Amino acid sequence: MSWNLDSSRPIYLQIVERVSLDIVAGKYLPGDKLPSVRDLAAEAGVNPNTMQKALSELERNGLVHSLRTSGRFITEDKDMIEQMREELATTQIQEFLDKMRQMGFDQKKVIQLIEKMLKEDAS
Repeated sequence: MSWNLDSSRPIYLQIVERVSLDIVAGKYLPGDKLPSVRDLAAEAGVNPNTMQKALSELERNGLVHSLRTSGRFITEDKDMIEQMREELATTQIQEFLDKMRQMGFDQKKVIQLIEKMLKEDAS
């Protein structure tokens, strides 16, 4: 099944985001070997060259490293992964807060709505 990629944004950047999210969410653990470029490209429904570009970007960022004949592996730097996880969460929260402000909600009302949703979710 292909990944849900948006043609209005560079595909390789969306792949970088998706794999980064998979790493911080624990789908890939520190030290895990990634599937091959061809396997990931087939899974995502993209050209292997596009996947290669995305993985090269992840290597440049330090989340992934390659061993010549063994493939690509997730960094074992758990602090880096946790920092990225917090940065992604902060970005999501900031986007949410910006949208809530655009809709006219103040901080107090946002907190009330979140608390209400958390209570409902816990039930």
